[in-house]
Amino acid sequence: MTALALLTSTFALVFTLGLQSQLVNNGHYTAAFFNSLAIGCANLVLFKLAPDAQGFEIAAYLVGGPFGIVASMAVYSRLKVKK
Repeated sequence: MTALALLTSTFALVFTLGLQSQLVNNGHYTAAFFNSLAIGCANLVLFKLAPDAQGFEIAAYLVGGPFGIVASMAVYSRLKVKK
């Protein structure tokens, strides 16, 4: 269960960080504001779970990031966010 939580929270963190980059670079102030809250939530989960990670949990942590950034790029390219 911890491995799944680490994978999910890492995915969420990297996804939201990638999305934040696009939102900020393109001047989407409101969306960037609310996305920052999601970044904080994902960070809280990681701060709680990552220090005790071992073996399979570390692998799950590492796998979440690459999938998160690719998903973020794909989602942003399909979004129509108004300024």
